[in-house]
Amino acid sequence: MPAPSSATFERLRKLAAIDDMESREVLAVEEVFTGKPIATIPVGTAADVTAAFAKARAAQVEWAQVPVKERAAIIERFRDLVKAHRDELMDIAQAETGKARSAAQEEIVDMMLNARYYARNAAKLLAPKRVQGLLPGLTKTVVHHQPKGVVGVISPWNYPMALSISDSIPALLAGNAVVVKPDSQTPYCTLVNAELLYEAGVPRDVFAVVPGPGSVVGTAIVENCDYLMFTGSTATGRLLAEQAGRRLIGFSAELGGKNPMIVTKDAKLDEVAKAATRACFSNAGQLCISVERIYVDQSVAAEFTTKFGAQVSAMKLATDYDFSADMGSLISEGQVKAVSGHVDDALVKGAKVVAGGNKRPDIGPLFYEPTVLADVTDEMLCARTETFGPLVSIYPVADVEEAIAKANDTEYGLNASVWAGTKAEGEAIAARLRSGTVNVDEGYAPAFGSTAAPMGGMRASGVGRRHGPEGILKYCESQTIATTRVLNLGTPRGFSNSFWQKALTPLISLVQQLPGRR
Repeated sequence: MPAPSSATFERLRKLAAIDDMESREVLAVEEVFTGKPIATIPVGTAADVTAAFAKARAAQVEWAQVPVKERAAIIERFRDLVKAHRDELMDIAQAETGKARSAAQEEIVDMMLNARYYARNAAKLLAPKRVQGLLPGLTKTVVHHQPKGVVGVISPWNYPMALSISDSIPALLAGNAVVVKPDSQTPYCTLVNAELLYEAGVPRDVFAVVPGPGSVVGTAIVENCDYLMFTGSTATGRLLAEQAGRRLIGFSAELGGKNPMIVTKDAKLDEVAKAATRACFSNAGQLCISVERIYVDQSVAAEFTTKFGAQVSAMKLATDYDFSADMGSLISEGQVKAVSGHVDDALVKGAKVVAGGNKRPDIGPLFYEPTVLADVTDEMLCARTETFGPLVSIYPVADVEEAIAKANDTEYGLNASVWAGTKAEGEAIAARLRSGTVNVDEGYAPAFGSTAAPMGGMRASGVGRRHGPEGILKYCESQTIATTRVLNLGTPRGFSNSFWQKALTPLISLVQQLPGRR
């Protein structure tokens, strides 16, 4: 199956929130599998962002008045369109990112899961909630959720559909408008879904896509938005957090990870070895939640290493637009240099290759074999620095206690994987890990795919959460409305002010003792 046609991209480029496209500087978008240009995209400017926000602010006022159930129906229609157009969506994802089709399908599934969860739960999550008032019967207190306004989303290239669209869905359902900056390498992954959102019923000015460099478009989004959602590196996340902090706007970010896997002596090694290929090498390891460190009980470390090495060596690398490949390409020469640099550094310092370790230009210009290293020590780059590529290291440990200690010995805390003899043991280990998500008997997908549960990182792996109630309420301002009935807190008629003031504290203390009061 060939790459998407130029006509597809020409149709989509018109959806970018950029005026006077024909006179603009353009950027070539390449098919990663071959390195050949497949389309161009107009380069946005700060003025384009300002214009998009002006339109979005005007449109958001009306959008916020649309009943939540009607907004939810639009998102349900979007979900149906994603399902109907999944082949085209996967084609574009593969063309722009070079990922295997199985990884491209993860993006489709993620958008469908988020659309369904939030469409079905938004009305309940956003509904006004009655809470305890100051004085029972005399005070009615209700918490409301108002949209922030215009949300800025800065999304990465590795999962460009899921991490632009799925993060926008709850923001839209909460009544916000959204302005997205897709990564310059993958703009059409966002634009093709923008087309489906518009077809489903989202007003065009309510969801705008401005492609362009982060230093220009990204900075302008931070300067204009009322809330910022970012997915990317920890270094960039820190800079954006500073900028958001200066403006006193909310900020949520999923950042880097150096994710561990723990394998105990009683784990089923054949099962673990096979599943670890998914955990480590989905999207060629270019996944914030993929595993880069494996801690194995030393009594089974040699056996596991042999089994895992054999599974990795048997993986099929290909440029096919079908499900035949186990792993696709890296996205850029920079990623290839980063991975090969970590491997070369480790080998020079004494590490050993269990599997892989080579570039594969015979398959495509940016292919690198899935690679497993042993004898990795702390002075090697890959020991603590996120590789963000198809590289994982195996570390024998004396026991579970050492595995937990080493898994937690990192500045990151995004995702972890645990394989033990029993589910109960795996869950007990998981609860001791300092990680935002932990998967027992899998790598990353169950926790990430549980859209009713929060997902995000601890420490340098991020702030805030996507998914679950937090994933939509973060896009809202909480407003408390307290209504006083019968009488207010002023001194009642017939009482002296002195008496009333002295009685207030005992009176409130008495109220707190009533059933149901806290």
